[in-house]
Amino acid sequence: MSFRLQPAPLARPNRCQLFGPGSNTKLFEKMAASAADVVNLDLEDSVSPTDKDSARANVIEAINTVDWGTKTVSVRINGLDTPYWYRDVVDVMEQAGDRLDQIMIPKVGCAADVYAVDALVTAIETARGRSRKITFEVIIESAAGLAHVEEIAASSPRMAAMSLGAADFAASMGMQTTGIGGTQDNYYMLHGDTRHYSDPWHWAQTAIVAACRTHGVLPVDGPFGDFSDDEGYRAQARRSATLGMVGKWAIHPKQIALANEVFTPSDAAVAEAREILAAMEDAKSRGEGATVYKGRLVDIASIKQAEVIVKQAEMIANH
Repeated sequence: MSFRLQPAPLARPNRCQLFGPGSNTKLFEKMAASAADVVNLDLEDSVSPTDKDSARANVIEAINTVDWGTKTVSVRINGLDTPYWYRDVVDVMEQAGDRLDQIMIPKVGCAADVYAVDALVTAIETARGRSRKITFEVIIESAAGLAHVEEIAASSPRMAAMSLGAADFAASMGMQTTGIGGTQDNYYMLHGDTRHYSDPWHWAQTAIVAACRTHGVLPVDGPFGDFSDDEGYRAQARRSATLGMVGKWAIHPKQIALANEVFTPSDAAVAEAREILAAMEDAKSRGEGATVYKGRLVDIASIKQAEVIVKQAEMIANH
């Protein structure tokens, strides 16, 4: 272990992030009543340019009037290359009250993008005497964003989470696909006459997870576009969870249960983790640094792996 330890990320459930356009007020109460851990009220891609002002007003009213329970309430602002983002930040920060938890910054390409939003948010917080600091989630959805992913993860003490935006990322990279996440038909290897399909998002996800874990930020998987394909969603979510991501977006309500299912440690996984911890405690009492559990070697590193599962389960249960 390095002398400089990895900081712990924010301790909050983040299994599912449910998105809803700010222009559709009928969705807000449903989002609040859902089983999603995070609700993302969207002012960006799902809102047409002609509806930007009204969507912003809708979101402000919803934050102030809807009972969001214990959910993390996040607003996705417009990109910094648009004329809308500064008004998104100013109006939401000044008018939405303390129930706003987080601002999601899309299409972040470098640390300076986060700095720009941070400077504006900090000024407003100071001027308004806001008692609770806003956190940030950024979306990596460009070649530049991935190239600068570590500096972005370290860019602000407000950084709480980072997501992969597959569609814009694919466009930025010049990938020949119109799919949003999931396996791509032309991304395969041949072994004889058998096709083996790989995951084209794996390397980007791994880079995001490494940057996030280095700097104490929650890594989150982004959207899965085909909401009619439950098994495809589960498959991608399981790969993401195995890589170390803590949750996934839901662009349709039916995806909420799928995300919660995958990113909630199962009873069997938690029981096994607790048994490993108990086995290692027993080994330590005998002065041993390793032992055998169900026919396999477990050691001090196994304790860290098991603790990840147990702590995640306890945090979800206690939330």
